Amino acid sequence: MKNYVLKRIALIFITAAIIIFLEFTFMKMLPQYHQAVLGVDPETFDMLYEREGYGRPIIEQFFIWIRNMIQDGGLGRSLKLKRDIVLIMAERIPVSMRLNIFPYVFSLPVGIALGIWAALKKNKVIDHVISIGVIIFISVPSFVVGTMLQYYMVYIWRIFDTPFVLADVDFAADFWRGITSYLMPMFVMFLGEVSGLTRVTRAELTEVLTSDFMLLCRTKGLTKRQATLRHALRNGLVPIAPAIIGGFISILSGSLIIEQVFRVPGIGGVYLEAFNNYDYPLIMGLLMFYTVIGLFATLIIDLSYGVIDPRIRMGAGKR
Repeated sequence: MKNYVLKRIALIFITAAIIIFLEFTFMKMLPQYHQAVLGVDPETFDMLYEREGYGRPIIEQFFIWIRNMIQDGGLGRSLKLKRDIVLIMAERIPVSMRLNIFPYVFSLPVGIALGIWAALKKNKVIDHVISIGVIIFISVPSFVVGTMLQYYMVYIWRIFDTPFVLADVDFAADFWRGITSYLMPMFVMFLGEVSGLTRVTRAELTEVLTSDFMLLCRTKGLTKRQATLRHALRNGLVPIAPAIIGGFISILSGSLIIEQVFRVPGIGGVYLEAFNNYDYPLIMGLLMFYTVIGLFATLIIDLSYGVIDPRIRMGAGKR
């Protein structure tokens, strides 16, 4: 296992280097790239031209970019915001995490429970009700649900006094107003997470419940509940593990659509701001950060298979 993990970590760095180089190359090929650089004042342009190696071959510019990041101890500096990219991310990521973490945590037990319930009641009324609800909330875009909530909750029923998130409110002075402004976007994200998790859990558990080993469990005297909890659920969770662990990446990356609808100053909106402002150093810093995080998440997902199903041994080879 130790050798497997070390090999995977080495492979992650190799893969990350290739992906980041391709992202860097494609970014340099954009027609507006040099226009964005020329948009700064002449003194800054001369400094950037010399420091970043503009005009040199792409491969040489890439290594200069890496060298500058190592020397500066960061991910570079935003052209438009005039700030270090690390500071921008440190300011925006906590806002997105505050919005995303509660819907994700509460959606896990609810989504899995609904999926189990629907699988156990397959083709019965409760299964049809859950399936219809899942199809509706998966099919309807999140910005439609969010806009409808804003319209009815704020303007028709007047339950809330603002349709947007009050990220800068002083919670000590006005805790209730600040916390209620997060309820609508959290509810929208909660519905999306629950719908996706319920659909996957029901599909996987339905297949497991009809397998031969489940029939063997019943013939050995286990009740349907015991066989489901001890054997079916554990086997059904193996394909679900990537979705569960991958959800942690969404907590860090934020939601572009939800943050725009509810005016949340999170990390998701930084992408849109960077593209609109042709702030390519900021885009590259974000892409580099989430590329590395995503690759390490795949390692955690692979290791989780062995925890969920002891029969799976990572790096054991053929026997």
